[in-house]
Amino acid sequence: MMRTYVALGDSLTHGTDADNEGRWPDVVAASLDVGYANFAQVGATSRDVEEQQLHPALALEPDLVSLICGANDVLESVRPDAAAYAEALGRMFVRIRAAAPAALVFTATYPDLSRFVDLRERTRRRVTQGIEDFNAACRTVAARYDVLVLDWADHPKTGDPAYRADDGFHPSAQGHRRAAGDVLHALRAKDAA
Repeated sequence: MMRTYVALGDSLTHGTDADNEGRWPDVVAASLDVGYANFAQVGATSRDVEEQQLHPALALEPDLVSLICGANDVLESVRPDAAAYAEALGRMFVRIRAAAPAALVFTATYPDLSRFVDLRERTRRRVTQGIEDFNAACRTVAARYDVLVLDWADHPKTGDPAYRADDGFHPSAQGHRRAAGDVLHALRAKDAA
């Protein structure tokens, strides 16, 4: 029985309006009727998640953990390092498994963010390749630690403007609802397996 859900990550998990109760993790927690804390921060890199969010989250002894990060690692670097990201992700999954061995842990891949913002061609190629490499690393590391992966990179609705906020980049209210539905569906499928 799940009692506590903690959400870790960047603006995909935090949302762009901290007072908005319609973020996908909020909807998931309410649907599951569990205690909940969202530690995600706008602009967080994998290093930020590991150094600032993980410890307080694990102190809550969670039964359910979402850890979704990596996009800002790509966006903020001229040479995104997928190997370093994979190592950081692996360290975090090890710490989660040590502190909460029975917790259900899930992560997600990112869509190609270069499709949603106006970038120069060289930057667009770097971001596209970086997101692709980071998604591959995420899938590999998650499999190693029995972490559920939601493949949002290839979701058929990703390109639909209705699912993106006014900035064209972050999820809209409808996008958050869709993400929450995806999470709940995946958790039910995992529970039934």
